[in-house]
Amino acid sequence: MTDTGTIASPAPAAQDRVLSPAGPSGMPALSRFGIPLGLAGLGGGWSAARSTLGSPMWPEEILFGAAGSLWLVLTALYVFRGLRRKGTFRADLRHELAGPFAAFIPLVGVLLSAHYSQYLPPWGAWLCTAFIAALAIVAAQLLAHWVTGGVSLQAIHPGYLLPVVPGFFVASIGFSSIHALDAAMAAFGIGAFFWLLMGTVVTVRLMTGGELPPAAKIGLSAYLAAPATANIAWMVSHPGPVGAVQLALSGVLVIMALMQVMLLPEYRKLPFTPMFWVFTFPVGATANYSMRWLATTDLPGREIYAWTILGLATAFTLVIAARTVPAGNPRRSGRAGR
Repeated sequence: MTDTGTIASPAPAAQDRVLSPAGPSGMPALSRFGIPLGLAGLGGGWSAARSTLGSPMWPEEILFGAAGSLWLVLTALYVFRGLRRKGTFRADLRHELAGPFAAFIPLVGVLLSAHYSQYLPPWGAWLCTAFIAALAIVAAQLLAHWVTGGVSLQAIHPGYLLPVVPGFFVASIGFSSIHALDAAMAAFGIGAFFWLLMGTVVTVRLMTGGELPPAAKIGLSAYLAAPATANIAWMVSHPGPVGAVQLALSGVLVIMALMQVMLLPEYRKLPFTPMFWVFTFPVGATANYSMRWLATTDLPGREIYAWTILGLATAFTLVIAARTVPAGNPRRSGRAGR
């Protein structure tokens, strides 16, 4: 690895294909959308707190507002760059490290439109459906590229789960938010199918293919994002008493959360870059579901536990945000990379 955003010593042909893998900070262009994704994920956590704990509305609105503003700016810059250089998105889509992050663009759109659909019916519902369709198109493009030999087994990392597993679980949540319950179950089925399929492929690669490059290790958080979003998707589409499916999904989330704890020593070895924002969405989604689940229990002190989990998720995101500013400084980044 030469930095945290590029693959070490790529072949000249690979360099020609990657038109814009990273900016000055070494952060792949598509992964920058992890910032609004993380803010929207935490906004969903505060939205759950409003319905379960009676928290004020302003934290979620600030978070969704910031996510929406950043998403619009980043999208405009990305599109403008693409207009200047033909084939930018196609090349980024095929980037072995950052290609799966292409799904972040419509994924953030789904989260934002699902949130704002409560204020803008029926426009919010139409926008949510349009972004889910865009997510499906991007996921289909990625799948077509992968299954036609476009990526080597050695290059696969857990981030490959994001477009087709958490992506479609979020699509299910979006459909539920606009009361399209049949479509929500269809999207959940897609996510569950690829969770089994891609989860197997990724895990086999990790167990047999050697150690991941440092930048790709951040994608290990996808193991937490998958059950967190699956649990939220099932709960919002099946309100009422917690059933067997919800309990099973909750068990998966617990073991994946414990695995993330065991991975902390590995994460601590990584040099900080703005790509750490990829961690924030799984954390926010886990906090979101934890509060929803605690609200269904008679656990003593459940409100204290809920506020603690939300506080930790918020503090984590704020720390990432605070560290992003110096990490994005070209002088400091250059000095850190020496």
